[in-house]
Amino acid sequence: MTADPRKSDPGLYDYWPYENRPKITWPDGRKLAFWIAPNIEFYELNPPVNPQRKSWPRPHPDITPYSYRDHGNRVGHWRLMELMDAFDMRGSVSLSVAMCQHHPEIIEACTARGWEFFSHGIYNTRYIYGMDEAQERAILEDSIKTVQDATGQRIRGYLAPALTHTERTIDLLAEYDFRYSCDLFQDDQPQPLKTKSGKRLISMPYSLEVNDHYAYNVYGQSPRQYTDLLKRHFDTLLAEGEASGTVMCIPLHAYLVGRAHRIGPFRDVLDHVAAHRDDVWITTAGEIADYYLQHHYDTALADIRAKTAKGRG
Repeated sequence: MTADPRKSDPGLYDYWPYENRPKITWPDGRKLAFWIAPNIEFYELNPPVNPQRKSWPRPHPDITPYSYRDHGNRVGHWRLMELMDAFDMRGSVSLSVAMCQHHPEIIEACTARGWEFFSHGIYNTRYIYGMDEAQERAILEDSIKTVQDATGQRIRGYLAPALTHTERTIDLLAEYDFRYSCDLFQDDQPQPLKTKSGKRLISMPYSLEVNDHYAYNVYGQSPRQYTDLLKRHFDTLLAEGEASGTVMCIPLHAYLVGRAHRIGPFRDVLDHVAAHRDDVWITTAGEIADYYLQHHYDTALADIRAKTAKGRG
């Protein structure tokens, strides 16, 4: 029985084995492009109901998880930002765009530091599931305009709110001139994505495995275990980057890593990364995307097409 690829694969990218790809060389010959993604989010206390997924597990008002997450905006983010300042590391903010109205002080502080912003939807409690095309377009247009008005930046990246999508999300990102998506977790290097318009869009490595949400809330790790995980992940990607440049992202949530008992161990991670500055490009997702699109996208796409055609031959 022959499998129908339309039912087994969404067709957003081609299979492209890790070995024997064209070599990626990052600026100044660095082996690893490293970026930090603080998720700066707003969780509504009583959001509109999405029939496919509940925002809060208990009846309204479920104030416990709401206030637990609110700690990030009130305390944790400022603690994390101060730590990143100490290592001269900028963030690429996965932004609930409504934060521009709810807590503009945070947006202003990030902007003053030269941090990048990319869209994480309007609220992390409003899911894309079931939206029609007009609704999804409205979210992208709102994201572009709101961040532009608040910061002067034109956002070029996207991570769907609560990782929720429709079948058209990737194509809409390309149509609206986004450059990268963080919604796919298939690789440790950027990869060209397939879009109906043919516009260039890449998948930016953004790992759930090293996300502090998974470390603390899913895997139940201690701060020291999480520190060890991040160091081992970094060391492997740095070693592999000798052959061809790799990417490491650390996705963070200030209400988790920014807690008083966790920030110290996380400092050890940044200290470990900083000790390898000669080999590591410490940058933002937008700068990685721009460099890759300029220097490596065309070569990668040609290699993918050649190997795909050979596999079918």
